[in-house]
Amino acid sequence: MEVLQHFSHVHPLVFNDERSHERGKEIHCCACGELVSGPRFSCMECGFHLDRNCAEAPVEMDHPFHRRHSLNLLTSSPYVGGNPICDFCNNICDKFVYHCSCNLDFHIKCAVLSFKILEKILREPQPLVHHDPPISSEFRPRELENVECFACRKPLLDSGYISPDSGFFLHTKCLELPLEVNHLSHRRHSLFLQFNSDSLPCRICQQIQYQGLVYSCSVCVFVVHIECVSPPTVIEDPSSHEHPFTRCLRESHFFCDACGRLGSCVSYVCFICSLIIHKECISLPRYILSIFHEHPVSHKYFVLDNECTRQDCWFCHTEVNMSCGSYSCSKCKFVIHVNCALKDARCFCKIDSQKEFEDAMLEVSTTDPSFFVIKTIEVGGNVMNTEIKHFSHPHNLILSDGVIKDQSYCDGCSQLVTTASYGCSDCEFRLHASCAMLPKKKKVSGRFHQHPFELIPYCIFICAACNTCCSGFAYKCKVHLCNEAICVRCTTLPSSLASRAHTHPLLLYHNYLGEYCNACGGIRGANLFARAYRCKACYFTLHADCAIFYPETAWHKFDRHGLVLAYHEDNDYSEYHYCDICEGERSPYTWFYHCAICDNSAHLSCAFGDFPFIKRGIRISFVEIDHPHTLVFVQKVYHYPECCRCGQRCFDLAVECSDAGCKYILHWRCSRLYMFLFNIDTFGSQPSSTEVVAHDDHS
Repeated sequence: MEVLQHFSHVHPLVFNDERSHERGKEIHCCACGELVSGPRFSCMECGFHLDRNCAEAPVEMDHPFHRRHSLNLLTSSPYVGGNPICDFCNNICDKFVYHCSCNLDFHIKCAVLSFKILEKILREPQPLVHHDPPISSEFRPRELENVECFACRKPLLDSGYISPDSGFFLHTKCLELPLEVNHLSHRRHSLFLQFNSDSLPCRICQQIQYQGLVYSCSVCVFVVHIECVSPPTVIEDPSSHEHPFTRCLRESHFFCDACGRLGSCVSYVCFICSLIIHKECISLPRYILSIFHEHPVSHKYFVLDNECTRQDCWFCHTEVNMSCGSYSCSKCKFVIHVNCALKDARCFCKIDSQKEFEDAMLEVSTTDPSFFVIKTIEVGGNVMNTEIKHFSHPHNLILSDGVIKDQSYCDGCSQLVTTASYGCSDCEFRLHASCAMLPKKKKVSGRFHQHPFELIPYCIFICAACNTCCSGFAYKCKVHLCNEAICVRCTTLPSSLASRAHTHPLLLYHNYLGEYCNACGGIRGANLFARAYRCKACYFTLHADCAIFYPETAWHKFDRHGLVLAYHEDNDYSEYHYCDICEGERSPYTWFYHCAICDNSAHLSCAFGDFPFIKRGIRISFVEIDHPHTLVFVQKVYHYPECCRCGQRCFDLAVECSDAGCKYILHWRCSRLYMFLFNIDTFGSQPSSTEVVAHDDHS
């Protein structure tokens, strides 16, 4: 009787060559987890079994594709709180695992089979061809269409080598790979076929291949991808550069003329233009549309600057080396690093030709004004439009320079009017001067669309940028089927702004990392499209919406003078840090609203309310199930009526019947329109649009 004392089990294991199904039950190997149908080693005292291959697996293995260290066999995960991913098959290792201190991990079966079979295949491919013949694309099963080659991690395409016993796939060309090569770019040592356990970038293409095999010198920490061992001598890409680039395999350091980054080892040279660049930079798009700029931008190997001023990247706000390649705009001073412009595929779109570039530039440069001038006056040499006809309103609008005394709100952005505005003498319609000047078509910053958004008045919608419920003007995409609507506040965020809350200028960052916001005190997760204004000199940070949404003055029923935005708390006593609206505590380190006359203070959210961007008094024609009449947005200040749907008091935003004799009123949150806008499926199927047009009752 053959007996084995295995390190993984306290009891001796007895060899058993019976078939598991002969005993009427399934037996699984405790090392690999697979069903055991043949010979195995079993414990006579408990249900512990090892198939013969796992039982005979060495405790320490010198793997041919990891020459730096030995792999140690462990009975469980070497990591606290989770199981590793097998670097061979890319599946979770929840049983025995071969582990290296380089964070290289393998299933026990993957390690053993790759050691015994893969090395033999790569050394002696011909004897095994009759077992696993190459499979052409014509006869390949559909489930293999997305399979990658184990060695180079590229799709199998038209040629593959399948090993059903071990479950890995190889290109026919990868079967013939030598285990050792001599390369001109690394003349000190040989390169061996290895796992890229350190996730090093290829010294030819600078890209990182996290799985599969690479040619590596572990002494010099030098890695070359399989397909980069013999890179093309000459590369031509007329869409990016008019001349061919020739390979230079000398190991040297250089600054890439295309992207400005430091390069090492293999480079490509244009001898006509005296350019030296990375291999991957040869195919940089010449023209792109970027979500970070309204105009199309073009790639230049150097940008002339006769003013000799410092130029900072619009995305990361670090200096751009103007003598190296960057993307810039011919219409303005927009400059961005190549890596920043191409950081994410969602952030740009390639323009294929110069004609398409010129057409795109013409489209965004052509102004489409939303008004025409009726009267003007000249003040101090400046011409002012005193009367205009705006496309959104049937009457002429008159300019007013002073503050409106009746707490009027703009019909464009639904914000309180405290600056110059245009108003109608026949009705209550009013627009901020800035809202009146908005163009009919506009490219929205931070949203990728090849076509401009169109300005639409009288809308109730959810802004796709800030996720806020808004009324008034909306910029909407009419070409794509995305149905996005953007509020006027989010259409163009300035790249920098000055705030009375901070002494230094604040710069807009698109890759916000979730720092504490000095306005609201909140923290948000890292996101490429989570934008924030930050100070380069210190840690002062504002969420983008906090920086532009909170006006200097807010009105609330509990204070008759109006509340002014305050950035600092002068009183150090904690007993005074309370909100006079909700009576809750306030943080002395965040913004708040304050009335100096009444000495009232309030949280930002309390003073602003839950729906600050919906103008009270506008009418909507969205029929409720139990009431077919037109409804009006209202906010009851006193004698709060009961909601006809939930029965609770309406002290916040509500919609009531426009008929003065009708007592129908709903909380805004209880209305069918609110449910529809926020995709709350309470009333069955809803329309697909997220934009609802309100009435223009000013005619």
